[in-house]
Amino acid sequence: MKAMTYSQYGNPDVLELTEQPLPKVGPGMVLVKVRAASVNPVDWKIMAGHLDSLMDLQFPAIPGWDVAGVVESVGIDAPQFQPGDEVISYARKDFVHGGSFAEYIALPERLLARKPETLDWDQSAGLPLAGLTAYQVLTRLGVTAADTLLIHGGAGGVGSLGIQIAVALGARVIATASAKNHDFLRALGAEPVSYGEGLAERVRELAPAGADVVADFAGDNLDTTLAVLAEGGRHASIADSSVEQHGGTWMWVNPVGADLERLSRLVDERRLKVEVARTFPLEEAAEAFRLNMDGHTRGKIIVKVSE
Repeated sequence: MKAMTYSQYGNPDVLELTEQPLPKVGPGMVLVKVRAASVNPVDWKIMAGHLDSLMDLQFPAIPGWDVAGVVESVGIDAPQFQPGDEVISYARKDFVHGGSFAEYIALPERLLARKPETLDWDQSAGLPLAGLTAYQVLTRLGVTAADTLLIHGGAGGVGSLGIQIAVALGARVIATASAKNHDFLRALGAEPVSYGEGLAERVRELAPAGADVVADFAGDNLDTTLAVLAEGGRHASIADSSVEQHGGTWMWVNPVGADLERLSRLVDERRLKVEVARTFPLEEAAEAFRLNMDGHTRGKIIVKVSE
């Protein structure tokens, strides 16, 4: 099968299109023909070696943890899915090797969920990692209709999905973004504020009593979080471990298929949508990585693998 691989740590220049063996489909496993995958910052951070102390990696490595595709075959004792089923997954395994930037990927069936009927392949590929991150942070923080929630990084892939999930939960949402993205945030149901100097004061103008909950999806926001957090408030970050020293939670998304099924249902209930910024063919995955590394794209960057 064709796959984008890298055989040493480095920048996107180390990516190359290669031929790799078709993955084996063991007990409890499902082989998926990949239609689309999406790029996430963790993909290029792993490729650069930044997570070497945290995660085992086997070269040549195929990057990619987001996938949307069609079940090709199932292994022994994998009864939940059948060939032809359309599925999505946050495809994180125990070590980095066989990712989603390939024509096929083999996954434990517990990582899979049904593809939302109302999304196309590109949108579906953009949902798993970002959607699960937002969903698990907000549910861990216990967000309810009684809360005022501040989201740092509201226009990003995780933040924009977090806004929609919080709105579905009934919460009041304030979210940070540059001025050019304020209309986008309003359309999602949030009250936008510009990040940068004076952010705490701007948040307090909207919520004089402070925010009951703060979800940091951007990093480098701890001072502002503590300045606007209401007494007894809860906060978490996916980008700053130092929140743990101040009563917060540092979180890493878990690949839970049942959570992804809940997100899929929210999509089909028209309560959650995924914005796609740009698509690339598999052979141009390096350019997709570079665009993601730039950090200024609104919406998901998708790699189309097959038709």
